[in-house]
Amino acid sequence: MPTPTPPRSEPKPLIVIVEDEAELAALISDHLERSGMNTQVCNRAQHALKFLKRNFANLLLLDINLPDQSGFSLVENLKEADITVPIIFLTGNVEEPSKVKGLDMGGDDYVTKPFSYAELVARIRAVLRRAESKMDLNVTKNVRVTDEPFDFCGAKVVPERLEITFPDGNVQKIGRKELGILAYLNAHPGQVITRKALIHSVWGMHADVKSRSLDQYIVKVRDLFSAHGLELTAFRTVHGIGYIFDPTGVSTEGR
Repeated sequence: MPTPTPPRSEPKPLIVIVEDEAELAALISDHLERSGMNTQVCNRAQHALKFLKRNFANLLLLDINLPDQSGFSLVENLKEADITVPIIFLTGNVEEPSKVKGLDMGGDDYVTKPFSYAELVARIRAVLRRAESKMDLNVTKNVRVTDEPFDFCGAKVVPERLEITFPDGNVQKIGRKELGILAYLNAHPGQVITRKALIHSVWGMHADVKSRSLDQYIVKVRDLFSAHGLELTAFRTVHGIGYIFDPTGVSTEGR
């Protein structure tokens, strides 16, 4: 009788703990790991920023008062680096303006010290569930199925159905990555877009995608439009840099 295959265990979420009090950080890490999570402790904001630029994390547990900069400043740095991660502020600052600022900046929760470890774990799990549910709507990093349809070079792109309707009335399905590329171009008309920026916007900051793979998706997009009588003359290659989508013809780049 064959040996039954053991069930695959769910991957443990990675929680980045940004806390300069070493003893408290170690205690939090211990409780979270005993609750089935992986942790990474960072005692400085810049340490956390460097780590998140190179690694994916499921959640950031963030103190506001840090030796090198505030937790609020770190959130701004993450936005500038296009790093999206759920955030729970964990701080001794109980002032209401601080709490309001943290939530207005995009924080998912705000927990004040002292706190119950059981409650902290419950709050983390609640934020992780909400984040997972939100990601279910994502087609690519930059497109959600709830996004509004948009026109692109004479065709109507419908994210909800992953479809393009062409002027000849033909409706074609479109791949997720091709949709992400069109949506990003549509959102940045007249701008020179580097290959890296386009890859990061569609695949994500930490995706291992080569320029050659991106080129193959671009060819698919061009071929699809060409098959229905639409030439993407407004979408041009800027040699050595990337691309430009110039529907109004104001730029000489790529000509």
